[in-house]
Amino acid sequence: MTTTIKFYSVNAPYGCFSNFSRHPVFIGTAWPTTEHYFQGQKFTDAACVRKIRKTPSPMQAAKLGRNRAWPLRADWNKIKDDVMRTAIRAKVAQHSDVRETLLSTGNAMIVEHTSNDSYWADGGDGSGLNMLGKILMEVRDELIREGS
Repeated sequence: MTTTIKFYSVNAPYGCFSNFSRHPVFIGTAWPTTEHYFQGQKFTDAACVRKIRKTPSPMQAAKLGRNRAWPLRADWNKIKDDVMRTAIRAKVAQHSDVRETLLSTGNAMIVEHTSNDSYWADGGDGSGLNMLGKILMEVRDELIREGS
């Protein structure tokens, strides 16, 4: 039987897996969190991207990224998983505590557990796609293969 590790809140165990965790990443420029980076990549308008990057909290970045008054980049649905992979790889590469926590999960199933999201998370009842959990496990497997 495979162990399942559920995460959501930044203040709970495995909270460093959350995109809201205060782990800045440098991807072309400095981003306060992976949430800021992810939300910023939804847009091609430099002013929109800058506003998201400069906003004080990941929650505010998420709200701005959901603003449909701003035109979403045309290819967003095709690239969003790769944008998330880039964010998670950067976070793990740039923060040894996150990398060590991820590696400490062994072969456990990692699940973002919330009813707030059925794409990135499990939908709260397991019916969601859990794409963030899948990407975390994918990056963990890459680290193991690389001998990190």
